[in-house]
Amino acid sequence: MLDRPLLLSKKSWGLIILFVLGAALAAAAELPYGGWFQIPLLSIIWWQLGKIESSSIKKIAAACMAFGVGYFTLGLWWIYISLHDIGRMNAVISCIAVLLLASYTAIFFAAACLPIFYFRRSSFQGLILAACWVLAEYLRSTLFTGFPWLGLAEAQVNGPFAPIAPYLGGLGCTFFAVWSSWQLLQLRGHLLRGITFAICIGTLLQLSHVWSFTQPVGEPLSVELIQGNFAQNLVFSREGMFKQILFYENTMRHSQAELVVSPETALPWPESNMPFDVIEHLQNAARDNHTALLFGVIGVQPNPVDGREYSNRALGLTDNSAPYQYDKSHLVPFGEFIPPGFHWFVELFHVPLSDFARGPLQQPLFTIPRQGQNPLNAAITICYEDVFGTELATRLRHSDQQANLLINMTNLAWFGASQAPTQQLRLSQLRSLETGLPSLRATNTGVTAIVSPNGIVEAQLNQFTQGTLSATVQAYTGKTPYVRWGNAPILSLSCLILLLGLMQRRRF
Repeated sequence: MLDRPLLLSKKSWGLIILFVLGAALAAAAELPYGGWFQIPLLSIIWWQLGKIESSSIKKIAAACMAFGVGYFTLGLWWIYISLHDIGRMNAVISCIAVLLLASYTAIFFAAACLPIFYFRRSSFQGLILAACWVLAEYLRSTLFTGFPWLGLAEAQVNGPFAPIAPYLGGLGCTFFAVWSSWQLLQLRGHLLRGITFAICIGTLLQLSHVWSFTQPVGEPLSVELIQGNFAQNLVFSREGMFKQILFYENTMRHSQAELVVSPETALPWPESNMPFDVIEHLQNAARDNHTALLFGVIGVQPNPVDGREYSNRALGLTDNSAPYQYDKSHLVPFGEFIPPGFHWFVELFHVPLSDFARGPLQQPLFTIPRQGQNPLNAAITICYEDVFGTELATRLRHSDQQANLLINMTNLAWFGASQAPTQQLRLSQLRSLETGLPSLRATNTGVTAIVSPNGIVEAQLNQFTQGTLSATVQAYTGKTPYVRWGNAPILSLSCLILLLGLMQRRRF
């Protein structure tokens, strides 16, 4: 018999505290001023990590992983809904899948925290930490097709560093958020340095408002965004698909707006044999009403192996041109393509999934004709593509057409009543900040919204309601520095800082 109850070790308590702080950091992003709240929370995390004196790589890695796992477990728990509630996967396996994904993404956070331990004596430790964080986030967005969801930059649309986005993109916002949180921690012993830093940052943010890189063009455009609010499991039955198709067809045919947008796979049927002659009816409506219709379908492409191949497609119809097609380029692993060796996992998911064809990155913009005015051009993204700001900037930079607005078509019914819709709304806000263009979001269950070029949500529909969002939107023209140069400036700066830090460390 033990003389005293077993107590958690000091190390175990430290890991639990870091896990909870990571979860709090993710929860803070959902608050109205989440970007502000995250900065002092990051300072507390740096302080907690800084208390670790061990030189053991295992102990350091465990501490760094703890807060990252907490952050991503809370922030990505909605994946459980798609696996278990929609896909009817075993609950234990669904939980394990979420924890494995959280652990994978936490590896990048852990790697970014290493300067806290290995550059203790550096005079610019905070800059090295910010630089490493930028590089780790860039790798997270590129390795294995990338998964940059839930980056620190998303919360900065409601934080102090949103004005950085047109210049340095989301990674630039991340750099300054991490650096400022480190400087906040240093106020205890370096008050004068902290005040100087605050003045410099405040001046920088004020100067960022001086220049405007995009300007209004033409008269405001009348738009209508349709939110059908169809449960995801309805799409798995023939009757449910017919009901959804007829709703969107009827709503689009009777709209008088200049631009009408329906969500991703609003018509969940192969375009080549759409029932009820829906495509022909919508083509006639576009011509008769002088309107541009944009909606999601299942595209069909020729394939030399089996004769055809499906794609996640946005189809555009106007009154004076051939149908427009945009095929989704950045596909969702497991949802839209099956990574090699993972067919066994998909077989546990009891819903029909697609192995879609991948569209090219560079595709034409959607041209919206206007009566008595110059046409406008819209850059299309479908759902998950809105996460990848650098890909959108690359498309705009190399396009022969000038983009005037952004359109994202999404179906988040897979994730139920979770924070996934608001997380993606913040991504659209960040994309507008980076490009200086307004964003239109047409979703199945929400959040259907209109975002201004400065990242402010101007109008939105309530989630899980069926309806239309009618408004006028001012189009813009021009290119921000981020669109022109992408991530090259912030990545170059980060690499330079890390190189200088390594050179300084070698001298000690």
